[in-house]
Amino acid sequence: MSRKIYVGNLPWSTTSADLEALFSPHGEVRSAEVISDRETGRSRGFGFVEMVTDEGLQAAISALNGHEMNGRPLTVNEARERTPRPGGGGYRGGDRY
Repeated sequence: MSRKIYVGNLPWSTTSADLEALFSPHGEVRSAEVISDRETGRSRGFGFVEMVTDEGLQAAISALNGHEMNGRPLTVNEARERTPRPGGGGYRGGDRY
C-alpha cells in the first residue's frame, strides 16, 4: 500500500515546509512537496505528502480532507500510481525541401 497522499486545492502561497507542518501532527512525515510549474516556478496548487506509517496516512486523510487552508477546502486522499503517458512529442512535420 502506498503511503503517499495527494493534496489538492492548495493556496498558491503554500510551501513544502507548510505542507509538512500541516501533516506532521497526524504522524511522521517522510517527505512533503508542493508541485511547481517548471517554467515559472509558481505553485500548481497541489502537492504530495509521504507518511512513514499507514496509520499516519489514514489519520491525516481523515483529519485534513475538507480542512480549510486560507479559505480553501483541501482535497486530501491517497495518491494513485501515475499512469504512463503515450508518445513523446517531438517534431511532427514533414521535410521541407
